Amino acid sequence: MHIATRLMIASVFTGTVLLLAGCSSKPITPYSSGANTNMPEGKAIDYSTRQGSVVEEIGPSEEALDSMGKDGQAVGSFATTGDQNSEEYKKTYGRSSSQMQPIYFDFDQSTVRGDQIPQLEHNAEYLKANPSATVIVEGNSDFRGTNEYNLALGERRALSAKNYLIELGVEEYRVRTVSYGEERPLFTGDSDFDWSQNRRDDFVLE
Repeated sequence: MHIATRLMIASVFTGTVLLLAGCSSKPITPYSSGANTNMPEGKAIDYSTRQGSVVEEIGPSEEALDSMGKDGQAVGSFATTGDQNSEEYKKTYGRSSSQMQPIYFDFDQSTVRGDQIPQLEHNAEYLKANPSATVIVEGNSDFRGTNEYNLALGERRALSAKNYLIELGVEEYRVRTVSYGEERPLFTGDSDFDWSQNRRDDFVLE
C-alpha cells in the first residue's frame, strides 16, 4: 500500500474519532426521590396526554414592573414601612403591593383554599373601592419540579385567583395574570415552611 494511501486512511480515522468525541452529549440526571426530588411539584408529567403548550396571559416584563411610578415609588413595590426583609413582613405581604394580601396554595393544587378567601375578599374590596386601579396576579410555585410544569401550575393558580376576583365583582379587564413558576422564590430555604410560602399568588397594583 502506498504511503499516501496510508496517510489518507489515518487522517479519515482520526477525523472520525474527533467528530464522535465532540458530539457526545451530557448525561441526563434521572428524577430522584426524597426531600430533594426534582419531580414536578406533586407529580410527573404524562407527555402522552398533554396537549398544547404552556400559555400564560403575559403581564409586563420585570423591567416594566421595576419602573418608577408617578409618585417616585417603584410600581408594585413593598410598603415603605417595616423591615421588608423580615420573615414576618414577607409572610404578610409576599411580593404583593402593601394594599393587597397574598394567598397560598396546597401542594400541587391550584384551587383557592377556604382559609384564603378572606384575603381575596379584602383584595376585591380594595379594587372595587378604587375603580381606576388594576392588578397583576402573579402565580408562583416551590422549586420542586420542572420549570415547564411549575410555570403551568403558577398560571393555574393565578387564573384561579383572577376568576375569584371576577366573581366578587371586579371587572375582568382590571385583572391580568402572569406565572413565574419556581423562578422567583421569596423564601430560599429547603423546609416545608419555605416551600409552603412559595406556593403563592401575589397581587401587584399597576
